[in-house]
Amino acid sequence: MSTPPSPPSKPADDETTTADRPAQDLRRQVYDSPKEKLIEYALGACALVSVLTTLGIAAVLVIESIPFFQTVALTEFFGTAQWTPQFSEKHFGIWALLAGTLLVTVISAVVALPVGLASAIFISEYASKWVRKVLKPSLELLAGVPTVVYGYFALTFVTPLLQTVVPGLGVYNALSAGIVVGIMIIPMVASLSEDALQAVPDSLSQAAYALGATKYETVVRVNVPAAFSGIMASFILAVSRAIGETMIVTLAAGATPKATLDPTQSIQTMTAFIVQVSKGDTPQGTIVYQSIFAVGLVLFLITLALNIFANRITLHYQEEY
Repeated sequence: MSTPPSPPSKPADDETTTADRPAQDLRRQVYDSPKEKLIEYALGACALVSVLTTLGIAAVLVIESIPFFQTVALTEFFGTAQWTPQFSEKHFGIWALLAGTLLVTVISAVVALPVGLASAIFISEYASKWVRKVLKPSLELLAGVPTVVYGYFALTFVTPLLQTVVPGLGVYNALSAGIVVGIMIIPMVASLSEDALQAVPDSLSQAAYALGATKYETVVRVNVPAAFSGIMASFILAVSRAIGETMIVTLAAGATPKATLDPTQSIQTMTAFIVQVSKGDTPQGTIVYQSIFAVGLVLFLITLALNIFANRITLHYQEEY
């Protein structure tokens, strides 16, 4: 009678091969290596530098704005619409600059958002591979054009062209500045929206085609809603970029602080005022010098609010596949 085979003996702890170790031990071994720790600390330092830089900018704006608001009441700053800090009779009503900034931003959004989204849809859904390889880098080249070039383009080409259509349009106006700012931010909208559309799984499109949907119906009712969070983030980031644009509005929009929503008139934005006063001939410590930081603080808070809103929109409508 043969004896049954004995069960295999368990290997000792010191005989356990690498393949038999738990995955958690392997990950711990990798993470604890000096090289990985060095990479982790380097990346953390880069992230910390970004945070500290932002906090430093905010601290400088707040500290430098305190003397201004000790002289100018908040009721005058936020409650009036006359901005003449360089006149003998000084007025500090921020709404004159806010109106010009809002006007240029709205015009640029009307130009950039639909054109950028349409470009992204075409590149992502309709263009062939070789067309996409040529068209997307060509479109992104617009982002590399210096803004001062855009400013002279608005002043010497767009404004004379608009004057043939809009009677009485002055040399400096919000319309041409807003249009060219919109052209400048089209690559941002198109690139980010196209990336969001490319992230949508192909299975959603294939399911829509299987149900009998056309190409247009699939794009409008499936792909765009699925990428809505990324598209909205690109919209808000592009608008934030338009609010902070400087050289185009400085060269093409004029230097007349005016609480108006008429795009044919000369206006002044917050960034253009900062450029106008920061030319080096304003004595440090004066109320005019301090007004730069007060306007910069308002601009910083507006862009910060837009970025927070973009993050909330992204998290609220984000789809996970």
